This record gives sequence, C-alpha cells and structure tokens, in this order.
Amino acid sequence: MGFADATQFWNERFDKKEFIFGKEPNEYLVEKTHQYLKLNDKVLCIADGEGRNGVWLAKQGMQVVGFDASDIALAKANQFAKDNQVAVEYLFSDTDSYAWPANTYDAVIGIFIQFADPAMRERIFQQTYQSLKPGGIFILQGYTPKQLEYKTGGPSLIEHLYTEELIRDLTKDFKILELRSYEQELCEGPRHTGMSALLGMVAQKRL
Repeated sequence: MGFADATQFWNERFDKKEFIFGKEPNEYLVEKTHQYLKLNDKVLCIADGEGRNGVWLAKQGMQVVGFDASDIALAKANQFAKDNQVAVEYLFSDTDSYAWPANTYDAVIGIFIQFADPAMRERIFQQTYQSLKPGGIFILQGYTPKQLEYKTGGPSLIEHLYTEELIRDLTKDFKILELRSYEQELCEGPRHTGMSALLGMVAQKRL
C-alpha cells in the first residue's frame, strides 16, 4: 500500500468525531515509560494516529515527535495536544517517507503498528535502530496470532501479527530487556475492546 492509499484507508477510519482507539494511552506504554524513560527524553511515536500516546508522553515531560499517514488523524492529534496544553511535533508521513534521523531519539514507540507487511516491518525495525541514540529504548506492543480467535481488534492477516520468535529475529542488533506474550482485556476505544492476545517488548540499542 503506497502513501496515498494508506492516507485514504486511514482517513476513512479516522473521519469520526470519536477517537477510534480512545483518548487514554496504551497501558503497556504507560508501564514501560515509568520503568525506562525519563524527563525530557526525545521520543518518536510511529503512526501515532489521533495522539493518545504522544500527547500522554508529552504530559510526562517528554519531547515528542510523531507521524501518521492520516492527515485527519493528525488534525485530531494536534487539537488533542492543544486541549491538553502540550506541544507535540506531528508530521504527515508514513513509515517509508519519514526521514528517520540517525542517533536522535532516546526512545521509539510502536503501539499496534501492524499495518506493516513483513518487508515494511523489517524496514521499520532497521529504521528504528538507526534513529535511536546508543542506549535508546524501543517499546513495542502488538497482537499475536491468537488474536485471530478473539477478533477484538487488529489485522486479520496472520503475517501482520507478532510471535516472540519473529520479534527476536527482527531485534538481533538490539539487547532485548523484556519480551512476553500475554492475554489481557483491552479498553482502547471502539477499535480495541475486549480480551486480547498481546505481545510486549522493550529493547535497547547497544551502547
């Protein structure tokens, strides 16, 4: 899917008054931010949608950059940041057109970025590694194949889902600090609600 197609696809989804993934930050992100990140860290949010995660990180005192392929989502995200009296630098971009500056970020956040097919996913992991400062943290949350049974959110294509083995393979250059598969009730707006099969990972770019 090219940038224009991605924009059209996501704009159709986000073109609603409601926040389709809710306004609260992802629980796994909250937990890991408190464990691994610190005040004034420079953080990149991949495909941050309507801004629930980027705005929350900014409220914790982080310097946040986020991008998304939906300009409709970004308009909502910018308004959401304003309503919460924080500044987030939002860019209209997809993962392939984003510049990925080298050795820049203290953390990169990927929460349910499962629009990526295997080739794009590999590029995202490489680009994330390149953009992190040495010692920087990559926080990832996604669905595992068992999610296809729950049908409470996420993609319907198995090749877009995560297994621990797949993630280990993609993060060979990183030091994995945490990697676990688990099941939990999610309540993240109408799109992510109900029992879910999840994977969480925290990895560090080697010093």
